[in-house]
Amino acid sequence: MDAVFKALADGTRRLLLDRLREHNGQTLRELCERVDMARQSLTQHLDILERAGLVTVLRRGRARVHYINPTPIHDIEQRWISVFDRPRLNVLRAIKNQAEEYTMTATVPSYVYVTYIHASAEQVWKALTDADLTAQYWSHENVSDWQPGSPWEHRRADGSGKVDVVGRVLESEPPTKLVLTFEDSPEEDRSPSVVTFSVESHRDIVRLTVTHENLPNEQMLQGISSGWPSVIANLKSLLETGKVLPQAPWEMDSAVRA
Repeated sequence: MDAVFKALADGTRRLLLDRLREHNGQTLRELCERVDMARQSLTQHLDILERAGLVTVLRRGRARVHYINPTPIHDIEQRWISVFDRPRLNVLRAIKNQAEEYTMTATVPSYVYVTYIHASAEQVWKALTDADLTAQYWSHENVSDWQPGSPWEHRRADGSGKVDVVGRVLESEPPTKLVLTFEDSPEEDRSPSVVTFSVESHRDIVRLTVTHENLPNEQMLQGISSGWPSVIANLKSLLETGKVLPQAPWEMDSAVRA
């Protein structure tokens, strides 16, 4: 956590995170243009942010694309903020959001979340696809045969049988890659958002990367930005300790509604 605080102590690096928050998924050239900085200096700042886990770099063809990773900040929030005065802070944030003006762009950026789990790739894959396990950490059963082209359902685990999200399996490569569409209202005339789970093994640790793309609006981006950290933190806790975190699991349907 020292590396996180050191990275955040510099104003330029905070500015870079702000630029990624405004438009996530930028190349080095795009960031250079947005912060008006020499390529070499910017690269050094991005390296520090990446080592601290605050920025994730994914390759898209020959380009390196930078995404803000909220995991370390979420850990700080869980340790020092959430247990004290979350209701009052939520009210203050809502007032602040209403008072500020935001310029909306035509395309809402992708969302990327990265975490590390002490587990095998097979265990993480099972946690993502086993209905009984997803019911424990997500409060929903993810139901499918997980074959490419097959439908899947995000079904409430309260016995009601209500389905809040449906979609299709686009890619399934156990235990390393799962790509799904997310639709809360399939009848709506819009293309669904797409979620990719990437599972990479490093000895006894797995790097889990969740990418959520094709977001229709800012409301959905805000919803998943608070939702995915809660879901993945619960998944991590279940695999590492056998228990979910002592908080209400996040429900996906509240975040995908636009």
